[in-house]
Amino acid sequence: MSRADVCVVACAEAWRGDGAVLASPTGLIPRLGARLAQLTFAPDLLLTDGEATLLHDDEAEGWLPYRAVFGVVAAGTRHVMMGASQLDRFGNQNISCIGDWARPARQLLGVRGAPGNTVNHATSYWVPRHAPRVFVPRVDMVSGVGFDRGAVEIRVVVTNLAVLDFATTDRSMRLRSVHPGVSVADVLAATGFPLQVPADVPATRAPSAAELALLGRLDPDGLREKEIR
Repeated sequence: MSRADVCVVACAEAWRGDGAVLASPTGLIPRLGARLAQLTFAPDLLLTDGEATLLHDDEAEGWLPYRAVFGVVAAGTRHVMMGASQLDRFGNQNISCIGDWARPARQLLGVRGAPGNTVNHATSYWVPRHAPRVFVPRVDMVSGVGFDRGAVEIRVVVTNLAVLDFATTDRSMRLRSVHPGVSVADVLAATGFPLQVPADVPATRAPSAAELALLGRLDPDGLREKEIR
């Protein structure tokens, strides 16, 4: 079992209990997580090939052209796992620019679909490198909105160190679990704002033998190991 395997399982768990919603993972580890969930505890989860075909274990099972995805977004029947260049304690996300938006030091992707995602349906985040420059007191530009700006649901934030959520009275970020081999102090040192920390922080669930076997089939070349920074 590797840290990447634990991260895949943590991403898979984000979709537990969602039922027949469209999973939209960004990045290899979230994609593997969504596929692992569909093949184990979330058989009703919908996954696409990124174009127009719905897939189940690499077999076509339906048709969902891109133009129809906007209706899915508006209906709230989607759960996206996006990346984030910056996140703050209420889950505001930045993927647009670093620095003043009028004269940014670095131009990134732009807001893309982040505003619509965060106000219409469940959103989670995958951060391959948990660091203070990502987890910041205030994002330079709000792309996806947080709980202080009207987000519908930010389910979890999965990083290379931990799983975080917003199960607090003020909907600020909380440490849910730490990955095996990671301490609470490690996570706090890598976060640029105060995290809410429960009295007992468990270890993130490890993959079962069956899940590890599935991961070996889904990612035979072990590319997931390269996504952990």
